Amino acid sequence: MKKSIAEPSRFSLSVKPFEGFFHWGTFWLLLAVIGAGAYFNEGIAELLKAWQLPEYSHGPLIPVLSGLLFLRQLKTVPVNAGEVTDRGPGVFLLILAVLLGAAGKLIEIRDIVAYALILWVGALLLISFGWRTGKHFWPPVVHLIYMLPLPGALYYGVSTYLQGVSSEIGVYLLQLLRVPVFLEGNIIDLGVYKLQVAEACSGLRYLFPILSFSYIFAVLYRGPTWHKAILLVSAVPITVFMNSVRIAVAGIIVNHFGLSHLEGFSHFFEGWVIFIICVLILFALAWVLVKLRRDRVGLIEALDLDTDGLGTQAKRIGLVRPSAALITAAVLVISLASAWAMIPKRQAVVIERDPFLLFPTRIGDWRTGPHKPLDVEIERVLGADDYMSVTLTKPGQGAPVELFTAWYKNQDRGGVHSPEVCLPGAGWEIAKLEQIDVTPRSETGRPFTINRAIIQKGVTRMMVYYWYEQQGVRTASMFDAKLNLMLSKFMKGRNDSAIIRLTTQMGLKETDENAERRLSEVMYSLFGPLQGFVPD
Repeated sequence: MKKSIAEPSRFSLSVKPFEGFFHWGTFWLLLAVIGAGAYFNEGIAELLKAWQLPEYSHGPLIPVLSGLLFLRQLKTVPVNAGEVTDRGPGVFLLILAVLLGAAGKLIEIRDIVAYALILWVGALLLISFGWRTGKHFWPPVVHLIYMLPLPGALYYGVSTYLQGVSSEIGVYLLQLLRVPVFLEGNIIDLGVYKLQVAEACSGLRYLFPILSFSYIFAVLYRGPTWHKAILLVSAVPITVFMNSVRIAVAGIIVNHFGLSHLEGFSHFFEGWVIFIICVLILFALAWVLVKLRRDRVGLIEALDLDTDGLGTQAKRIGLVRPSAALITAAVLVISLASAWAMIPKRQAVVIERDPFLLFPTRIGDWRTGPHKPLDVEIERVLGADDYMSVTLTKPGQGAPVELFTAWYKNQDRGGVHSPEVCLPGAGWEIAKLEQIDVTPRSETGRPFTINRAIIQKGVTRMMVYYWYEQQGVRTASMFDAKLNLMLSKFMKGRNDSAIIRLTTQMGLKETDENAERRLSEVMYSLFGPLQGFVPD
C-alpha cells in the first residue's frame, strides 16, 4: 500500500475579520519599511546596479521568491491573538543592522549597507512576530543573501578558481573524444586555434541563480535533512560540470569549424539552455534521492508545492500590533535617514601624485625599459587608474627584473586583488609562497612584510616579490591591506591603494639566493623613487 508523506500542519485565519486592513500596526510597519528604504538607500542602489550584470541578473527575483517562501511558511504558524512579549532579540538585531549600515555609509562601502539591509529584514520579522514565532522564518531571510553581489576580491578569486576547474574538466572531456588538446593555464591549445577561457566562462552567471534555485528546492523538499543538504550543495558541481561541457563543445566547434562559428554557439548555449539543463539535473538528483527512501513517495509528493491560501496569509499583516519596539524601529531609521541627509558630504580627497609615465629611466644601478601595455581584456579586469609594466636591467646581471605596479584611486568597485588569483590563470603554478620580513635601510623606515613566491611553468621558474602599498603602510597581507584601507577611509577620507610586484627568471641551476639578491637590490632601490607615484 502506498504511503503518503505527512503534511505539515496548516493554520488558517481563524480570527474575526479585521477592522479594515489598514490600522496603527500596519501604519508603523509601513513607516518602518519606508524609513529603512531611505536609510539603506546606498545598499539598495548598489543592488540595482549589480543586478544589471549577467552574473546577478537573477537578483530582482530573489526578494519576490523570499516573500513567497515567507507566506508559505506563515501557513504553518498559528495566529497569535495574544500579546507578543519576546521582541528583545528583534530589537538587538535591529540595532546591529543600523550600526552595520552606519559603518557602510561612513566608509562609503555600499555592499556593507546592503548586507545590513538583510539583517534589518530579519529584525523586523522578529519585532513583528516575537522570537518564538519569528525565529522560524529564517529560511526566507537567509535566501535574500543570493541577491547580494560578492565582494570584488572574493569574486575574482572564485571566478579564477572556477575557470581553472572548468578548463581542466573541459580539456579532459575533449581528450576522451580524441581531440588533440593542450591546457596552459586557462588557454586551451587546439593546435591551429587557441581558446581563451575568460572570466565570462567561469560559470558564475549560472552558479548564482542555480544556488538560489537549489536553496528553494531544498526548502520545499520534505524529507531527511541530509537529502536537503545534498540538494543544496549539488548546485556547485552541477554548474561546474555543465560549464565544462560547454567549454568542451566550444572546443569541438573550434576544432572542426573554426572560431567564426563559436560566437553563435556561445550566445545560444550560455543563457537559458545551461540553466534549464542544470535544473533538470537537479530534479533528476532529487528523483534518485526519493527512490532511496523507504516511504516510496513520488517526487511531486516530496515537494511542498502547495500555494493555496497565500493571499489569505498576506492579509495577516493586519494582525501586526503597534508596539514600543515597532514604533522605535520606524522612528529610528527615519530619524537617522533624515540626519544623514542633512550632514554635509565630505569632500573627496585630491591625491597629488605623478603618473607612471614619468617614472625615472634609472633607479640605482638599474636601467628602466619602456612601458609594456597589457592586453585590453587583462587591463579591463585589472581596473587600475594607473599602472606600469617595465623591465629593469643591469650590466653584469644574468637576468632582468620585471616591475609591475598598479595604483587605484578608489577601490569601492573592486581594486587590488592578489597575484595568487591571476598567476594560475596565466598558467603559472605557485610552488612556494611565504611571507618574509623586510627592514628598510633608512633609519626612519619601519619594518614590514612582503610575499615571496616561486612560480613555475614547465621547466621555467621565477621568483616573485609582491606587497601592498596602503598610503605609507606596506604589508604582505591582503586582509591587513583591506583593514588599513577601511580605517584610512574613515579617518582621512582616502581610498587609494597600490600593489607592487617584482619578478625575475631563475636559471636552471641558479640558487634561490642569487635570484633573491637581484630582487632585494631592486626593491631597496625602488622605495625612494616610488613615493612620488604611490603617495603616502
